[in-house]
Amino acid sequence: MTAPVREGDLVFEPSTDRRARAHLSAFMGWLASEEGRHFSGYGELWRWSVEDLGAFWRAFARWAGVPFRKEATTTLSAPERPDGRPSAEGARFFEGAELNYVDAVLRQPPESLAVIATDESERREALSYGELRERAAAAAGGLRALGVGEGDRVAAVLPNGVDAVVAFLATASLGAVWSSCAPEFGAASMADRLAQIEPKVLVATGSYRYGGKEFDLSTKVAALSASLPSTTVTSVADLAELAPQHRALDPVAVPFDHPLWVLYSSGTTGLPKAIVQSHGGIVLEHLKALLLHLDLHAGERFFWFTTTGWMMWNLLVGGLLTGATIVLYDGSPMHPDPMALWRMAAREQVGYFGTSAPYLEACRKDGLSPREHLDLAIRTVGSTGAPLSPEGFAWASARLGDDVLVASVSGGTDVCTGFLGGCPLLPVHAGELQCAALGAGVEAFAPDGTPLVDEVGELVVTTPMPSMPVAFWGDADGSRLHAAYFEEFPGVWRHGDWVKRTHRDSYVVYGRSDATLNRGGVRMGTAEFYRAVETLPGVADSLVIDTSELGREGELVMLVVAGETPSGELETALKARLRDQLSPRHVPDRVVRVRSLPRTLNGKKVEVPIRRILLGTPPEEAVARDSLADPSSLDDVISALEAAGLL
Repeated sequence: MTAPVREGDLVFEPSTDRRARAHLSAFMGWLASEEGRHFSGYGELWRWSVEDLGAFWRAFARWAGVPFRKEATTTLSAPERPDGRPSAEGARFFEGAELNYVDAVLRQPPESLAVIATDESERREALSYGELRERAAAAAGGLRALGVGEGDRVAAVLPNGVDAVVAFLATASLGAVWSSCAPEFGAASMADRLAQIEPKVLVATGSYRYGGKEFDLSTKVAALSASLPSTTVTSVADLAELAPQHRALDPVAVPFDHPLWVLYSSGTTGLPKAIVQSHGGIVLEHLKALLLHLDLHAGERFFWFTTTGWMMWNLLVGGLLTGATIVLYDGSPMHPDPMALWRMAAREQVGYFGTSAPYLEACRKDGLSPREHLDLAIRTVGSTGAPLSPEGFAWASARLGDDVLVASVSGGTDVCTGFLGGCPLLPVHAGELQCAALGAGVEAFAPDGTPLVDEVGELVVTTPMPSMPVAFWGDADGSRLHAAYFEEFPGVWRHGDWVKRTHRDSYVVYGRSDATLNRGGVRMGTAEFYRAVETLPGVADSLVIDTSELGREGELVMLVVAGETPSGELETALKARLRDQLSPRHVPDRVVRVRSLPRTLNGKKVEVPIRRILLGTPPEEAVARDSLADPSSLDDVISALEAAGLL
């Protein structure tokens, strides 16, 4: 019998050759030869990167060859003020510098393969960097013909294909501001986002395909257009026809902090935050993440399963900055079966395969072993969106190849990158994220702001990062941005996750801190609950809610999607498992069986809104239905809670 995998078990050790070929090794060698800086390993390099931020980012920009049109007068001002970006006295990176995101894409050899786009039906389109430039130039000419210039907003409702990349590059080249919603978003959810920024142009598609079905978008786009009365609606094909003679892509030089795009918070409650990130901040941060942490090499095929409405799409497109070939996939990862993405990865010889933790866990539970049936070229598996269980780490290491590094990544839309993630020089331990990212002063804080080691605390970032928001759209004085991240620990970014920093400087993420379970003073992240519960036979999904409020301990309620197991047997098994694996304090007071559980469009469990409903908030105020992948699942939960006497 195979021994169970435990958190912290060693599952991967990079080979000497892999370490030698890593960009990180090249960067450290460059630092030694060019600047006389010598580091014995990643830990020393990370400490320098957060203790001397200006020197780190100045050196990295030189090494990576960031194509500045105008050099900066100062690398970093006020490094002690990550909370001050919207104000004059706050942290500022590369003041005086000018560049354009698209410059870093155009420096790639025109004959190199830039994009492969495929979908459920295995349709395929491929473009070289030269062809991508021509397509983007045509679209930019069309946008210019519609009056789009610097600072104007261009919104998109497009599937994950070539057109979305073309439209984004065209927008960025003009100094206009990009913003995107995935086609599966509801019309009201799109309007909640895009109406805030008043786009001049909306680039939309007429339909999209998912799960083997074709979905018409005409009604949804018409409703969205009605909420954007000053917006011109067009398509990428129409843009190209507006200026057929325009074939030169000439990116305009913009200041470092000039807005590149607007991303949005998940929007499960209230109006989504419209998060503005900059050309310079994203170029620097994405080059650092993709070259040093993901270790992407020119010509390597880089894939992440995402939609155009998730920040991972923006990071995936960032692969173009490195000369990699980005692989886009549109459709369901489970159609026609869970092997679909692995077959695609084999066909396209994907080297870096990124996906969500729930997808990897589903493949593990289904007993899949892709390496036994396919000729895979995967050397790294990226996982994000939720904590990956120790068993998930072990499955990926064993079933995908002999030399596969499992890189669990934790970050957020707020910074469009990872705070914690992979490192090609370090070992991988089950359930742990290998390291804090370079330039990111990540700590686990106790409630009084004391850093913790080998104890669970709040994930905080004590240093400014280039891709931190330059603003929220419409938040001129920065008060909303400050309230979102900096109120609890003045001058320190609080992200809202529970995390443990281990004695070897790896990290374990336990889920959202605002959904954490605190029973009798013992705090526990929801991820630990789900790992214990969802390994039980027959349990397909679960959601746990602590209804305690300040000064009052409430009930611990568990919602479960299960198969044919009788309810009495299921509840007994659940309580025994949780008592054994977690603690007696974390045995649920109530177990409620439901047909399905609500998740956001990005696949995240809807924990906080369900908690608010249990505490008396009307459902229509607690959650925006258009933010849910399946709004009917919310009705299932409400009905079950009412039947159980909890509402």
